[in-house]
Amino acid sequence: MAEEEYIQLKEAAEMWGVSVRRVQTLCAEGRIPGAKRMGRDWVIPTTAQKPRDGRTRAGREVYGGNTDVDMPMPLKTPFLYMSRMYYAPGCAEEAIKRLEYNFEAQTIFSSEIALARGDIDKVYERANYLLEKHSGFYAILAAGTLLAHCAIWRGDLNMWRKAKIHIAEAGTKDHSKTELVSLCICAVDSLLYDVKDFPEWFKIGCFELLHKDSLPAAKVYYAKYLYATGYGIASQKIELEGIKGLALMGLLPATIEPMISQAMADNTVITEIYLRLICAVAYHYSKNDKQAIRHIDRAVAIALPDKLFGILAEYCRTLGSLLEQRVRAVDNEAWEKISGLYINYVNNWSRLNSKITGRQIVEKLSAQYREVARLAAFKLSDAEIAERMNMSVPGVKQAIRIIKQKSNLDRDDFAAIL
Repeated sequence: MAEEEYIQLKEAAEMWGVSVRRVQTLCAEGRIPGAKRMGRDWVIPTTAQKPRDGRTRAGREVYGGNTDVDMPMPLKTPFLYMSRMYYAPGCAEEAIKRLEYNFEAQTIFSSEIALARGDIDKVYERANYLLEKHSGFYAILAAGTLLAHCAIWRGDLNMWRKAKIHIAEAGTKDHSKTELVSLCICAVDSLLYDVKDFPEWFKIGCFELLHKDSLPAAKVYYAKYLYATGYGIASQKIELEGIKGLALMGLLPATIEPMISQAMADNTVITEIYLRLICAVAYHYSKNDKQAIRHIDRAVAIALPDKLFGILAEYCRTLGSLLEQRVRAVDNEAWEKISGLYINYVNNWSRLNSKITGRQIVEKLSAQYREVARLAAFKLSDAEIAERMNMSVPGVKQAIRIIKQKSNLDRDDFAAIL
């Protein structure tokens, strides 16, 4: 078979009568089969045909001008915002506009951006729209996953169950993509740190059967799985032979750092934000705040241009005052909005978690007391907690007494104060 020949962007643009930027966009959206990156530029097979432009009248006529008719997804993933579609900080609105040719994909992507911003009412409305109009396989998975996020932000158990049912039922549409359905289930379960039922292939990070377009999202949820496992081991809720305490938590950055570098190379910005925040948490718990701050600062820098406050709000609980300090240093107004979202998120997250697990999640604790409780759950001694938090040992003992009083929990059960 003859080796495939390629042309540059400029040549394709001249041949198709469009701008170089337009060809670049088509490549980024995966709409030119065989196009690939060579360094920082794209090259295109000489046999490639100009994709039909759904933004034009002629393009729309193929589908009868009907936005309810499903077009093929530009990428084979329900997590469009974690893909290369979101390729640079602040590009959300441009990326949404580029999807005008594909109404379903545009609805999914814009809904995911709304989630990242913390606009849950918009997410809920659009997720239900996709579910009610009997969308395609990827759209149903995306809508179910979005609905699960809404359940978290609203503390709604029935909505949570409905979301998981929709995801599971999407598998009946395409039995060949059971791994992708499983990935979506893992994604929503990881929101509550529930990793006990994850499939074995996921636990070892074997994503060979997933399409490459879903790999950025798989890395995010794999990092969340590792963190949840590390937390479970540290609090003795999970047993893993040969690993105790914070040992696994301390090893997480060695796994996540290369993922971050790959996310940067792939220009998958949302994926990079999530991975940096997870890595920052692991560093923070491993008493390495210098490295935690490095990742927090970069995550904040690439999240703020598009006001992705919802993502940052999700990590206020685990990064606490460290995240607050870093955000306030660059944008105090942004922090006020993030903290407002956080209060809503954490209260409803706790409510839903309590309903599902039967555990009472304790919220009425200061950030300092919550950190003391977390370290006690990790089985650190009073002296070790005092050293880590720059407190006196009597101060730690007093904090433990107050935590017990407010939570009605024994020290061995402090893991409930996640």
